[in-house]
Order: sequence, then C-alpha cells, then structure tokens
Amino acid sequence: MPRLALYALIVCLLAVAAAVVSFMEGSWLGIVWVLLAGLSSNMCWYYVKRGKQQKSVTG
Repeated sequence: MPRLALYALIVCLLAVAAAVVSFMEGSWLGIVWVLLAGLSSNMCWYYVKRGKQQKSVTG
C-alpha cells in the first residue's frame, strides 16, 4: 500500500472515531468529521488505485 494511501486511511479512521464521539456527546460537529472521513476515504482509494496502476505500468 502506498504511503499516502496509508496516511489517508489513518485520517479516515480517526475522523470516524471523532464523529462517533462527537455524536455521542450530542454535538452536531460530527457532521464535519463524517465529511472529512468521506474525503479521506476517497483519497485512500485514489492512491491505492494509482499505486496499482503505476506498478502495472513499470513492472
């Protein structure tokens, strides 16, 4: 897994955890964390696909 994809996955997991905690406390700020989790999830998939594509082209 490419390094940027790993970082994006970690951000996604932390954002999901923050959203859960935020919603459990009754804060609507969790919506921002959910949006950040979606964005970082998409970034993770993008970097994984790009890494696979580069690996198939070069090797």
